[in-house]
Amino acid sequence: MSDTTGLTDGAPDLTASGLVAQVRALAAGDVTSRALVERSLARIADTQPLLNAFRRVRAGAALAEADAADWRLAAGERAPLLGVPVAVKDDVDVAGEPTAFGCAGDFPPKTADSEAVRRLRAAGAVIVGKTNTPELGQWPVTEGPAFGVTRNPWNTEHTPGGSSGGAAAAVAAGLVPAALGSDGAGSVRIPAAWTHLVGIKPQRGRISTWPEPESFRGITCYGPLARTVADAALLLHAASGSHPGDLHRPPPVDVLAAAEREPGRLRIALSLRPAFAAARQRLDPEAKAATVRIAERLSALGHEVVEEEPRYGLIGLAFVPRSMSGVREWAGRVPDPALLDARTKVNARGGLILGGGVLRVARAAEEPLRRRVGEIFDRFDVVLTPATAVPPLRVGDLSGLSSSRTDAAMIAACPYSWPWNVLGWPGMSVPAGFTGDGLPLGAQFLGPSGSEPRLISLAAQLEADLRWFERWPGDGVRASDRAPDGLDGAAAGEAVG
Repeated sequence: MSDTTGLTDGAPDLTASGLVAQVRALAAGDVTSRALVERSLARIADTQPLLNAFRRVRAGAALAEADAADWRLAAGERAPLLGVPVAVKDDVDVAGEPTAFGCAGDFPPKTADSEAVRRLRAAGAVIVGKTNTPELGQWPVTEGPAFGVTRNPWNTEHTPGGSSGGAAAAVAAGLVPAALGSDGAGSVRIPAAWTHLVGIKPQRGRISTWPEPESFRGITCYGPLARTVADAALLLHAASGSHPGDLHRPPPVDVLAAAEREPGRLRIALSLRPAFAAARQRLDPEAKAATVRIAERLSALGHEVVEEEPRYGLIGLAFVPRSMSGVREWAGRVPDPALLDARTKVNARGGLILGGGVLRVARAAEEPLRRRVGEIFDRFDVVLTPATAVPPLRVGDLSGLSSSRTDAAMIAACPYSWPWNVLGWPGMSVPAGFTGDGLPLGAQFLGPSGSEPRLISLAAQLEADLRWFERWPGDGVRASDRAPDGLDGAAAGEAVG
């Protein structure tokens, strides 16, 4: 390990390669963890002034952890993610770091890792930092007075989505090979779609939310963002598992094997109509065309694709009380409530009004809704929908709006993902091409309880056909060759070494 670069002679720069590739290179001795982490930190520093993907950067701690990983690798030890740099969203606890969840204020450092982070560390991952999220994860854009604006590497005038927008921007720009986000209404799947990534919302409880027994009254779970299906499956595998205090503990599934096998011939329902919501909704023609193209490719791969709509009913009535109750709970933890966004305060008051009996009714409605919506899986294996109704929003599109206008705008933009958070079932966003202006679009695979392996196998088959991972921001030039175009400029947000 005397080589100061951490690389063997002639070894390539693997910083922007995938999770699986980095694990293999580390195990083979082709690269060191220190080299990967140094280059990840350098890319973060280079892009932070404009992309602003990170709220916290653990430079010193990450390098120390990389050195420890290199000693373990040299001793012959192996683990699923040993030595690989990854990022986590700033709604999970990392010991020694605050968990601000997009809020302003002086948050104290956490004394222990969350269970999901503990499992990533046990798998050998090096946590390089915590990524930006809008205040309490409420919006499909990643912007706020606490940290500034997080921008999309494909076009920095647009958002990477939210609420896991920082995580998506970091992976899309090649700053880390994968990141852990969270999804309470599409917050993994929306930014995955808008940054040309794979994003998985797993079965509720697949990844522990401890120290929360459940998050946002059971609608929020953690999930991976990555460039490939195999990388997303590997991160999901490493983070999965229950804590004794979890309220939801589903039976285990083998997501790693699923990424390597054919799905078989499936019957797929193409659904273009979202669940009812009290806001105007219109599917953008380019978003529709992208999903239809995915349906056509699936047909060409031998699957039967039929237009059919799930029977959602009034599922929104079971979502809003749980969402607002979660906002109220989190808002009560901030050090200075006066610094909260006015819209957060409105939602927190809504959580008070809709708590108690209304919340109990909303939770009791979940099982009947599962039976009603789940009827479609008596006839189909997978439901295919657009991931979003529109291409990526422009930066600032939701700024300065009232609470009601914000809700209407985000429901109109992202109406396809949130029902699966009520049901607690798996959903997966995959790249579906680009608009005429080069903005990414996504399609969504939805399944019943425990169906992650089927969704992953189907996505892996589609990925082998479309090879979406070959295209990077910056006119298709790989981030391993040079940083994406336009990633320099004035500083935004805060990153701490």
